[in-house]
Amino acid sequence: MIGFIKGIVDTIGESRALVDVNGIGFEVNIGSGTAAELPPVGEEVKLYTYMAVREDDMSLFGFLHRDELEVFKLLIKVSGIGPKGAQAILSVMSVADLRFAILTGDAKSISRAPGIGGKTAQKLILELKDKVADADMSGIDSYEAKGSGTGNKAPVQDERTEAAEALIALGYSQGEAYRAVRAAEVPDGTDANAILKAALKFL
Repeated sequence: MIGFIKGIVDTIGESRALVDVNGIGFEVNIGSGTAAELPPVGEEVKLYTYMAVREDDMSLFGFLHRDELEVFKLLIKVSGIGPKGAQAILSVMSVADLRFAILTGDAKSISRAPGIGGKTAQKLILELKDKVADADMSGIDSYEAKGSGTGNKAPVQDERTEAAEALIALGYSQGEAYRAVRAAEVPDGTDANAILKAALKFL
């Protein structure tokens, strides 16, 4: 098992990156979000990886943030979702947005991922909803303050999650809380208190 690779970016494509690790080129499958965040060719990068092994193929799938890898591992346990499908989902949704979609039963958002149909999205929600409810999926591992030269990421306990937890503490059900927070029309960067107020108005 290769847990991560750290080396120099040699080539960046839409779905693959070649990383030079001490003179050995590792070809890593990456999503569009990861591709956009990668440092330029010639700079150092660290990718958390999953090795998919089949009879006729061995492939590495890479992520800049450990929590994305952990969610990827959850997704591939769902019947009908392979490594490429899981990576496609994480290319169109952040970990936090995926968690909201699962908790609120938003199959439509999940099915925006290439190759993921409505039935597969519903199956994903059904199989992962309890796991997501028991643990903060956006905090399976921590977002790192900085990736290897890639800039900042959002903190684990994001503002929307904090607002939803406040609603639950006020007596609303988990489903009501997450639906209200998701429906709250607020600009990016809004703090938890403002999101909470907007969600209460929605309720």
